[in-house]
Amino acid sequence: MTLMNRRLSLLAALACAAAFSPLSASAQASAQADRPIRLIVPYPPGGPLDAVARVLASAVKDSLGGVIVDNKPGAGGNLGADLAAKAPPDGHTIVMGAVATHAINPWLFTRLPYDPVKDFSPITRVAQVPNVLVMNADTAQRLGIKTLRDLVGYAKKNPGRLNYGSGGNGSAGHLAGEMFKAQAGVFMVHIPYAGGNPAQLGLLSGQVDLNFDNLASASANIRSGRLLALAVTSAARSGAMPELPTIAEAGRDLGLGGFDIGTWFGLFGPAGLPADLLARLNKAFVAALDAPETRARMAQLMAEPSPTSPAQFAAFVKAELAKYGPVVKASGASVD
Repeated sequence: MTLMNRRLSLLAALACAAAFSPLSASAQASAQADRPIRLIVPYPPGGPLDAVARVLASAVKDSLGGVIVDNKPGAGGNLGADLAAKAPPDGHTIVMGAVATHAINPWLFTRLPYDPVKDFSPITRVAQVPNVLVMNADTAQRLGIKTLRDLVGYAKKNPGRLNYGSGGNGSAGHLAGEMFKAQAGVFMVHIPYAGGNPAQLGLLSGQVDLNFDNLASASANIRSGRLLALAVTSAARSGAMPELPTIAEAGRDLGLGGFDIGTWFGLFGPAGLPADLLARLNKAFVAALDAPETRARMAQLMAEPSPTSPAQFAAFVKAELAKYGPVVKASGASVD
């Protein structure tokens, strides 16, 4: 090859590089933007949290692109939460965390693989699901219990005669019962079951006297008269059954005026999520939660949308974490 040909070849190569390098960078950026978001649900398919995640995934497709719901159950939600905590903070992996993964499990598990505060970037709270104090209707009638005041009065006169079921040691129902006992100054025997459904069957069959159950799960049996609903456990009444008082309302002069325990879930990214990505995700999911079709679907699940800013959600998680520490300790529940 002559010197002239070599120069021409070099110039052609440089021109080719100049032409294609920007295009390649642009293509890479486009590919990054087009990558779907992986929304980890740390529980099995079919539950309220999973259902809401799928509603949101569909609702944000125009603003965020594709969102793939990835169920990763295990270790009480810890497995899926840990996968998100250890993911790159690029906005492509987020998790639907919950009161269990970020407020209860840190006190329940002695070897938690993640820090619920330091290892996450809170995006927004998604929803709160009220729980309800329910009695077997036949048992309540036999004991002459019609109200929360009747229940506390009977429990004080008959310590240890009442029992309550839950989905297991350390479950939300167990901890609600322990908080109730401590604040009302009563003693009831805890009967742990292997999950929420068996606990509900135990209540319906009369094996246990009362439960602190999920309102969505209990509502059909409340309406049919098989269960007597005494009060909801959250700080505010439920829009699904506004006629039910809160435990704090009905038990204000019974030592229960500060009672507030419930189920919530929300979206988290890995720690270090850039501010612009965090703001983009928050804006998209808050808009989705405010959409009428999303609210209608969540109302069917008795989940009450409660979006927040990232800062508000971060403060809420810290407060919930602090609240559940003494409750778990008082319950004596622990895992591993």
